[in-house]
Amino acid sequence: MKSITLAVNGTERKLDVEPRTLLVHALRDELRLTGTNIGCDSSSCGACTVLVDGQSAKACTMFAVQAEGTSITTIEGISGAEGAGLHPMQQAFHEHHALQCGYCTPGMVMAAISLVEEYPELDDRGVRHGLEGNLCRCTGYQNIVNAVLACAGAKEEQS
Repeated sequence: MKSITLAVNGTERKLDVEPRTLLVHALRDELRLTGTNIGCDSSSCGACTVLVDGQSAKACTMFAVQAEGTSITTIEGISGAEGAGLHPMQQAFHEHHALQCGYCTPGMVMAAISLVEEYPELDDRGVRHGLEGNLCRCTGYQNIVNAVLACAGAKEEQS
């Protein structure tokens, strides 16, 4: 076992993990942050996407020990303080009906937040390219694209 400290959603958390423990399992099983989903175990679907130092990363591709010293944000940590309401990307997904079963939604939202931060001026094609590592089996993606563009536009207006 290896003792590690992870900064998750703004809080330092100490864990004892096997060196081979994937970050997704540390988040779900040890920290009970179950919004980070396991969909494929092969990094193909993106359901496990979190932010590591502000960049989207698939938590099934990292060992928990590799995340030590980074800042990790999960879907549970994006809205800020308790009772602060939805993150603007979550609100856009809601308003644009960008989810159906919801299984892929947390990972899709996390990837979209990173995408908008990195590329604030997006178009339909840019959103589709930026989210190609996140699969949704329920939608045709257009509502997801619309939500991301709406959030990016709202952010642009605030600047």
